[in-house]
Amino acid sequence: MAHLRSRRRLALAVPVALSLTVSLGFLPVAASAAPQAVPAAKQATDAPALAYVVNTKADHRTIASVKKAIAAAGGTVVVTHDKIGVIVVHSANPDFGQEIRAARGVQSAGATRTAPLAPAGTTDVGAADRMTAAEAARTKAASDKVPGSEPLEADQWDLRAIGADKAARINPGSRKVTVAVIDTGVDDTHPDLAPNFSAAQSANCVGGTADTSEGAWRPYTDEDYHGTHVAGEIAAARNGIGVAGVAPGVKVSSIKVSDPDNGLFYPENVVCAFVFAADHGVEITNNSYYVDPWLYNCTDDPDQKAIVDAVNRAQLYAQKKGTLHVASAGNSNHDLASDAIDDASSPNDTTPVERTIDPSECLDLPTQLPGVVTVSATGVHDAKSFYSTYGNRVVDVAAPGGDSRYQLPDTPSKNGRILSTMPNNQYGFLQGTSMAAPHAAGVAALLKSKHPWATPAALQALLKAQADNPGCPASYDQDGDGVQDATCEGGKRINGFYGFGIVDALDAVKR
Repeated sequence: MAHLRSRRRLALAVPVALSLTVSLGFLPVAASAAPQAVPAAKQATDAPALAYVVNTKADHRTIASVKKAIAAAGGTVVVTHDKIGVIVVHSANPDFGQEIRAARGVQSAGATRTAPLAPAGTTDVGAADRMTAAEAARTKAASDKVPGSEPLEADQWDLRAIGADKAARINPGSRKVTVAVIDTGVDDTHPDLAPNFSAAQSANCVGGTADTSEGAWRPYTDEDYHGTHVAGEIAAARNGIGVAGVAPGVKVSSIKVSDPDNGLFYPENVVCAFVFAADHGVEITNNSYYVDPWLYNCTDDPDQKAIVDAVNRAQLYAQKKGTLHVASAGNSNHDLASDAIDDASSPNDTTPVERTIDPSECLDLPTQLPGVVTVSATGVHDAKSFYSTYGNRVVDVAAPGGDSRYQLPDTPSKNGRILSTMPNNQYGFLQGTSMAAPHAAGVAALLKSKHPWATPAALQALLKAQADNPGCPASYDQDGDGVQDATCEGGKRINGFYGFGIVDALDAVKR
């Protein structure tokens, strides 16, 4: 479970379940036509149904032809993303993938999971640490000594590390900028999130279609806290309640993609999310997860190749419509610039199989896709967090993600994790690259606020330009056993631990 959430829950979360009221006293997705009939010969009543993505040219004639082939192979169309040529299909035909790949007009096709569809993953590390009333009282007392700070801001060492507290006094961000949290859902009723929440840009994309009904974007339960925590890091309002976000003046929305049965982020859900974000005017998406069920998708496997193709089409479509994607690097302490990586976690929806992959051919989605900002994690001392994946010329920037093992702050709770919002009016600590990405997304939102006409490429360039690079450390033997825990390659300008550097919110609003 720890590795499963190595990026999805890369928020080495220690949720602090604290209610302030107690502790402080105060391209539209084109839905397909009605499901097509499945020929009797293809019905396998005792076979499990799987979900597939079928990728083809984005023209109506080809799509219509492929849909006929899908029906002939025993598939039922769930949704068609006409503008990118991606069709989501369910089929109980065990040979569906092989048969549809041979059909005319199909460019790639494959199963999006190894587990059957049920009837009818994030990048944080560990479980959330809920804030206790005693911690809240200590933190509030310390925060009260700093005029203008939020009640729990004394424990937000991460804001001070990137100058976000000072940046907010200059430019808290524009209401014209929205960051969509593609995640487990966001509790928009939280008093720190409600002022900045955009319901019009929120949806539930589970299953591959966007449900925009009231509250569909919220987490299933209070234990699905990941997305709410991420949202608070980005845009918790400076309203005298709880905590503050990196960009407390921008809007935040929720696009829920986590499966209700196992919490996984399947490809068809993520495809829907990118398309929805693009078609609803979202400027930035935050992606603190990897696309399940494969930690790395290898293009020599037809199923995994189809997943790469479908997700990439969706994220590129969003980029072309002006959306910048920010994603967590992962929590496996892997070097994505190495020649080989051992992966024993995939597939994570059935039985994992040990394999050695080539990072240049097997991609971590969406963080390794073209144009996506890859973010590694740092602790209070600006060192790479012990869990953070890295890689020279792969990581773009670094940001605070927390490190409760080797980098402990001098704060009231002395918690090396990141404090943020939790469902049901609570607050908690998490750590992981899941927490680093939203810090970078928040800084990107500040840059977009100042440079509203910046394209995603220009915005990424600005994000890299304002970052501060500490350079590779002389030694990275954090546990003192005489063995380097990771090797940083590169120089002062760009390197594997920090990319172009640690994001700087204060520089972002000044430049």
